[in-house]
Amino acid sequence: MDMKFELVPVPVTDIDRAKTFYAEQVGFVLDHDVRPSPTVRVVQLTPPGSACSIVLSQGLSGLAMAAGSLRGLHLVVADISQARTELAGRGVPMGPIQDLGGGMLYAGFQDPDGNTWTLQQMPGR
Repeated sequence: MDMKFELVPVPVTDIDRAKTFYAEQVGFVLDHDVRPSPTVRVVQLTPPGSACSIVLSQGLSGLAMAAGSLRGLHLVVADISQARTELAGRGVPMGPIQDLGGGMLYAGFQDPDGNTWTLQQMPGR
């Protein structure tokens, strides 16, 4: 049995602000922005090269979480220095690169609501 992890809800207060941040600053691809009813909105974005997307939503009680409560989502990159520089150049407030040894490098950022993300460079990838 295959199980594919493909969608992560990201809790935000302002979908338009978050959509702009993820699409224009972080560089995620906007897959869709739909309003299946007057009280429901679903925005799905995918990091370039990823099979897993994020969803920003309103009006879906099953996805209700406190805005900014998501921690430590990882984006694995081939060159953390290049990725960090590119994101910082687009206005993403990046933390410093941390070397945890064994070739594991990390650099963090957060979205406008405080959800945290980590760039990760892994040896051998």
